Amino acid sequence: MVDKSVLIVDDEENIRNLIGAYLKKEGFKIYAAANGIEALNIIKANEIHLIILDVMMPGMDGFETLKRLRRDYDTPVIMLSARGEEEDKLLALGFGADNYETKPFSPKVLVAKIKAQVKRLYGAEPKNQDTIVLGNLHINEKAHKILLGNEELSLSPTEFSLLIYLSKNKGIVLTREQILTAIWGYDFEGDLRVVDTTVKRLREKLKESSNIITTVRGFGYKFEV
Repeated sequence: MVDKSVLIVDDEENIRNLIGAYLKKEGFKIYAAANGIEALNIIKANEIHLIILDVMMPGMDGFETLKRLRRDYDTPVIMLSARGEEEDKLLALGFGADNYETKPFSPKVLVAKIKAQVKRLYGAEPKNQDTIVLGNLHINEKAHKILLGNEELSLSPTEFSLLIYLSKNKGIVLTREQILTAIWGYDFEGDLRVVDTTVKRLREKLKESSNIITTVRGFGYKFEV
């Protein structure tokens, strides 16, 4: 993890210092911002591999920061908030967050989740280096590149991982539980509806090829060309 960087965005300095201290022990490079504007400026100037983003901040809150971030960047985001209402979690996931953690939290558990997510997204080298061709969809896992016809798609890390997982299980009906475990991990505490939200975003980006992901009512999803 030594070459990976994490941006901690929180208006509480003690929270930034606490998370930063734990992450530094694990070898992460740390950036910190007290608000959304500072965060966006840091992201523009540096390579950031994961963002911890507080929801309740003065000026520009976490939701608005996330919306602006997603216009140009696919960096994975873990939202932090003292608000644990289901609606807030779904709103964050709908804006493109990859996970949602409520305060108070265990720093050790949070760092373990960060390490697991970074490892899933950046750590392992794919076994197959060739491009997978599915109709007019070209998936190059090693290059982290998706072409729809001649257009390169911009997917978040979670959307990319979901597309890879579905394509590798082509023709198999997958339950929401299976997808949740494969993409978010066993320790994910969110609702199963995060799967539906992410599938919806992925379908929107696949445009005319969105029908390759079919809904099996009452069960889950199937990838078929």
